[in-house]
Amino acid sequence: MIVKAIKTRKFLPPKDNLEELLSAIKNLKENSIVAIASKVVSIGEGRCIPANETEKDDLIIKEAELYLERKYVPQQSVIFTVKNNVMVASAGVDESNADGYYILWPKDPEVSAKKIWQSLKEKFKIKNLGVIITDSRVTPLRRGVVGVAVAYFGFKPLKDYRGKEDLFGRKFEMETSDIPDSLATAAVLEMGEGAESQPIAIITDVSYIEFIQKKYSPKNPDLAFKIPEKEDVFYPFLTSVKWKKGGSGKNQ
Repeated sequence: MIVKAIKTRKFLPPKDNLEELLSAIKNLKENSIVAIASKVVSIGEGRCIPANETEKDDLIIKEAELYLERKYVPQQSVIFTVKNNVMVASAGVDESNADGYYILWPKDPEVSAKKIWQSLKEKFKIKNLGVIITDSRVTPLRRGVVGVAVAYFGFKPLKDYRGKEDLFGRKFEMETSDIPDSLATAAVLEMGEGAESQPIAIITDVSYIEFIQKKYSPKNPDLAFKIPEKEDVFYPFLTSVKWKKGGSGKNQ
């Protein structure tokens, strides 16, 4: 697998031209995946709120589906939230590299990913292409952030090992690989978290990707990317804290 970040000009809130920014991609070959930071997608959509016009916590609660109050978090450092079936701090609301604005996640990240996918496929005359909209998040008992796929389009998200044999003939019962988040982590590492100005990464030579030309909608629920809360192995932890409902509906 090869991951190459692309340097661009500063992308300026509250609104800038995303199509022009994507012109920094000079070439795309078949079977590539384009990772793009959620922040620039949101700026392209004008999803920016002046920081002096609202309280950040109020905005986070409005954007979250579920949230955990600061008082339950060590040093009251963040508001933990669930948004778009992702557990993430602050419902994606960010003020870094934002020039005095709070930048939200795209309103409908999957629709945004599909639009980028369609535009790039047409421009470069290719059939097989994946798009990932990325952000970063913390993981339990680890310092630092890793990438997460806010949305993806153009490929199947799981590599399924269930029913296959391991090195010693034992059949896997539960093992699947999360492709969007794995690729997002690799991309975010190359793109950087600071002043690198590299909001796009091209990922190539990923042999196990199965590209598709429509939204991934498996008939078998066991192949769905999103897991119902009650089936998640983290269910005991998710239900042991006092989540409150935020202002964002599940279908936003």
